[in-house]
Amino acid sequence: MAMIEVRWHGRGGQGAKTASQFLGEAALDTDKYIQAFPEYGPERAGAPMRSYTRISDTVITIHSSVTNPDIVVVIDPTLVGSIDVTEGLGDKGIILVNTDKSPKDIRKDLDFTKGRVATVDATKISLETLGIPMPNMPMLGALLKVNPLVTIDQLSERVKGKFLKKIGEEKTNANIEGIKRAYSEVKID
Repeated sequence: MAMIEVRWHGRGGQGAKTASQFLGEAALDTDKYIQAFPEYGPERAGAPMRSYTRISDTVITIHSSVTNPDIVVVIDPTLVGSIDVTEGLGDKGIILVNTDKSPKDIRKDLDFTKGRVATVDATKISLETLGIPMPNMPMLGALLKVNPLVTIDQLSERVKGKFLKKIGEEKTNANIEGIKRAYSEVKID
């Protein structure tokens, strides 16, 4: 695998940084080289922020933000139209948006004529599985459907390893259920 670069768009407190790190750490568990780091503007809850994940078979020598992502994940759908979430996305790029809209509607909203567009209602899934609007974990599941950077089982093991002691078995299992539901419910155009 050549290096894959993922840019995450969200707002402070929505879990973009955490999702980026989980993806990177799950890839690290498969002997890949990784980078996962956030980039904040005004550091406050609710402010737009970006996070990045790089995954590669070889040592990563780049130490800057992702400017030409292979995949863009938009956790907060209100960012579509308020910032250019497709900036730097190549002809074969993938954009994944947390929304109840169809991929065709998002493609039209973004005037995005290249690559692939995927959508999943990750907020709804998180409300139904976790009981709170925390769409970051379901977005990871959807991401693995559009590009299987790691397997669902590898990601689930990473989630268990990080969450079991921190939030308990019930909430850990609810997060994994959200990941699996989004994986199966994502729509791709």
